[in-house]
Amino acid sequence: MSARTWLTCVALLGLGGCVVGPNYQTPPPLAGASQPWRYAEPSRETSSEPPDDWWRLYDDSQLDAYVAEAFDANHDLAAAEANLASSRAILEAARAGRLPSTTANFDAIYGRDPVTDEILGITGRRNQTVWKFDDLLDVSYELDLFGHVRRSIEASKADAQATAAARDAVKVTVAAETTRAYVSICVFGEQLAVARQSLQVVTRQLDITARRKAAGAATDFDVVCAQVLASQVRATIPPLEGQRRASLLELTALIGKTPAYAPQEALGCVAPPRLQASIPVGDGAGLLRRRPDIREAERRLAGGTARVGVATAELYPRISLVGSFGGASGEINALTAERGLAWGVGPSISWSFPNQAAPRARVRASQADAAAALQDFDSTVLRALKETEQALTAYGSELDRRQALGDAQRQAHHAFDLAQGQVAAGSISALDLLTSEQQMVAADAALASSDGALVDDQVGVFKALGGGWQGRRLAANSP
Repeated sequence: MSARTWLTCVALLGLGGCVVGPNYQTPPPLAGASQPWRYAEPSRETSSEPPDDWWRLYDDSQLDAYVAEAFDANHDLAAAEANLASSRAILEAARAGRLPSTTANFDAIYGRDPVTDEILGITGRRNQTVWKFDDLLDVSYELDLFGHVRRSIEASKADAQATAAARDAVKVTVAAETTRAYVSICVFGEQLAVARQSLQVVTRQLDITARRKAAGAATDFDVVCAQVLASQVRATIPPLEGQRRASLLELTALIGKTPAYAPQEALGCVAPPRLQASIPVGDGAGLLRRRPDIREAERRLAGGTARVGVATAELYPRISLVGSFGGASGEINALTAERGLAWGVGPSISWSFPNQAAPRARVRASQADAAAALQDFDSTVLRALKETEQALTAYGSELDRRQALGDAQRQAHHAFDLAQGQVAAGSISALDLLTSEQQMVAADAALASSDGALVDDQVGVFKALGGGWQGRRLAANSP
């Protein structure tokens, strides 16, 4: 440390001293990170900022209730809250470094004391077993000349804020996965309804074919083909029922309940909730402010930068003012007598010098950790942008797919209606009717599956946008 720095620190001691190490500055965003979304379609998404409680856009009171219940009872979220409480306690401990540390001791010992024995021997008396009482109050206050305490507080505060952001990231996941589980129940309900309706249609056609065979207008081959189709449609129902039960169990775990208390009322949903307006997606600048994982990475970087200062401060002396006051006596009521009092006050200097290889190595290690935290921050930003653009792309593609499937379904139903009339008129064979029936069943199933994929993609967009963490706990995010 140069003589000028020493003199500057001494001059500033009355104002709080120097603070060594780098001062943290928020890194600038990556080029293009704040731009509008490249794969957002104005006809499908709006540039307004998404609401934090985005699931309410579905206008489903049951869904709202499940998300609220998950926020209150989810065990992963409860663990994140406990981690936050721990990090805030550590911050309070670091802040205590700005205050004097005090230690009070009181001893009462019965036995032999070498000093007392020596005095008794000098005066010609026999050694005695006696009581010895002493009390002592030690006080120490670190002047923090080089910012060791202040940088430690900065690091602990940044850690607590990063833990708060990690808790918020859990909330984002809980909100998204609770919505996804509930939507899956609804989607499989719709698919089951479609499958059962299709089974009714093909069973009715099987009966018609059997009657036509009895009348001599159809063959055994026609009947067997109709039976095969009915069996194939019937076989699609059990897997859908199993998947629906699995989704119910997923929802049950997310709201903090055991399978014995699964919310059976959710099975009443037989159609996925639908948005009544375009998705509000904001832009890249809003994402950088909103996503908790970005905020967590930025706070980790701030904490790592502060730790460089903590390590750098260890290269210089740690200066404290220390004092003690107490007494010692063979009689407890004589502890405060003048002859038994002991006190002292003065400076204390602790310095790893001249061998500073270890503290300098710790400085290099903390610098490397800060550099890694910066790279992690940039990587987190890139990942957030990538996930959002991917989610928007998947959603847009599924919208186009559903539109095409809707057209195909209408055409398949029209073709089946035409085929029924033509079979009755004898212009086409029963096999042609069966083919048209298969196409209609497949088109219905594909459209129902696309409805589910579409809502799932919507949830993916909202999750990528980082909504769901603010709400009623916004005020608690900053330690």
